[in-house]
Amino acid sequence: MSDGRRGPLTALNDALAALLRALLVLAVAVLVIPVSLQIFSRHTALVPSYIWTEEMARFLFVWAIMLGAMLGVREGTHLLVDLWPPGGARRQALLDLLADLAIAVLAGVFLWWGWRFTEGAFYRISELAELPLWLIHMAWPITGLVWFLFLLERALEDLRILRGRGP
Repeated sequence: MSDGRRGPLTALNDALAALLRALLVLAVAVLVIPVSLQIFSRHTALVPSYIWTEEMARFLFVWAIMLGAMLGVREGTHLLVDLWPPGGARRQALLDLLADLAIAVLAGVFLWWGWRFTEGAFYRISELAELPLWLIHMAWPITGLVWFLFLLERALEDLRILRGRGP
């Protein structure tokens, strides 16, 4: 909130964003390991060829993308296209609200169909690393849910500006 007051949703989203940033750093850092093993195993005889590294890299890559997408929505940089010239705060709040509504529709798709996608993976394992497939499939509904939390905070701020109580 711009007037110095912080609501419980903002505090929750701040903590969630901090957790997501830490998880993103961890995912990218761990992603380096299987990718490096793949590269070294292809070009040297020092490291044996591991089949599971490709699958592990794919899992981590998907999660890194989804974590980045979640943070992009929080920071207002994901799915952002500037079509209109800069205007007043109320006009910008209205445009942001409309854009966030479109993202909310996509979040609903991610949440609903992502859950359905995950349900089909509860009792399946990956072929190479034998990891439970729901671990990767959960990225979609979690992303949708987190987007809703972040969008709700932004919508409340935009509505406050539209009512003339903001910048």
